Amino acid sequence: MDPDTLSKAFVDHYYSTFDTNRSGLANLYQESSMLTFEGQKIQGSQNIVNKLTSLPFQQCKHSITTVDCQPSGPAGGMLVFVSGTLQLAGEQHALKFSQMFHLMPTPQGSFYVYNDIFRLNYA
Repeated sequence: MDPDTLSKAFVDHYYSTFDTNRSGLANLYQESSMLTFEGQKIQGSQNIVNKLTSLPFQQCKHSITTVDCQPSGPAGGMLVFVSGTLQLAGEQHALKFSQMFHLMPTPQGSFYVYNDIFRLNYA
């Protein structure tokens, strides 16, 4: 599968899971994974999922505007940069966000999130 197709499939899976069942994201991370969420660094799959499931909203809907990807290093990793909007339930205006994923291959032939950086984009 080419990198563009793979990154698009990952992004579709990640955000549909985030929007419907955040705890289901646990299998995308490993203990070596790190999330930087609005400047706060969190390491390890369980800690990351704890952070994501404790966000102060229950329902949201991501709309993706762009997905850019590049191969990363000899190990077969991939950088994926996403921009879009996040609509929270009960809020009138959507929030703009950017997120970067560094995906690394697993021995089973899939990928996991090694690095994840999330930022809201304020005007």
